[in-house]
Amino acid sequence: MKIFVCVKQVPDPNTTLSKLDPNTKRLMRSGVTLVLDPGDESTISAALKLRDTLGNSELVVVSMGPASTQEALRRALAMGADKAILVTDPALAGSDALSTARVLAAVLKKEGADLIFCSTESTDGYTGMVPGGIAEFLSLPQLTFAREIKVEGQKAIIKRVTPTGYKTVECSLPAVITIASGSFEAIYPTMKGIMGAKKKPFSQLSIKDLGLDPSQVGEAGARERVLVIGKAEARAAGQVIKDDGNAAQQIADFLQRYQLL
Repeated sequence: MKIFVCVKQVPDPNTTLSKLDPNTKRLMRSGVTLVLDPGDESTISAALKLRDTLGNSELVVVSMGPASTQEALRRALAMGADKAILVTDPALAGSDALSTARVLAAVLKKEGADLIFCSTESTDGYTGMVPGGIAEFLSLPQLTFAREIKVEGQKAIIKRVTPTGYKTVECSLPAVITIASGSFEAIYPTMKGIMGAKKKPFSQLSIKDLGLDPSQVGEAGARERVLVIGKAEARAAGQVIKDDGNAAQQIADFLQRYQLL
């Protein structure tokens, strides 16, 4: 079985406060520490667990981004992935969630993916739209918020996290699965894994390799635009009620005024 994990390189959320460039209105990536998205590390762990359970399977990590994204993919290989694919092309600059999904879907179709893992959302964009976009472009079912995954024959079966517990959901393969945050503990690379990663297959593709036109990606193909960047409004001070004997009535009146009673 060919298992793929879509990953992303992001500004380190533990050390960097993400900022937008006021001119390009894009996320600033120069002068900051870039890492494999921590959420993707958990997703890779989920995929590794399934690969090792199934046996006779290959785990491939795929990403879209600038040349620096190689570092994030090398970490994924050091964690235990078998192969890495990076799509990098100047035409991809300014891609939105739709373009990103289009590009990743083209890779996955080209490679013949049986099972595709994604994090629910990235820790820089937080759109949560890319996994669904991939499933749509490939006409595949999508299982979301998985905390446990197993494969039986040509079916994927998950326990899907809900506000009150979980549901057991299944679909036919191939499929896209998103992993619920905190459901799998990240695997940290060992020295042996880091050294071994240097010898694992690593390929780079351009949009031409994928049969995509520049008009379909980057700013040319984007359907989202950041129009204005501004500061969030300061939170107004709340109303403080001191209990001088009629606090309960004041609270009741407040709730009634806003039709909360």
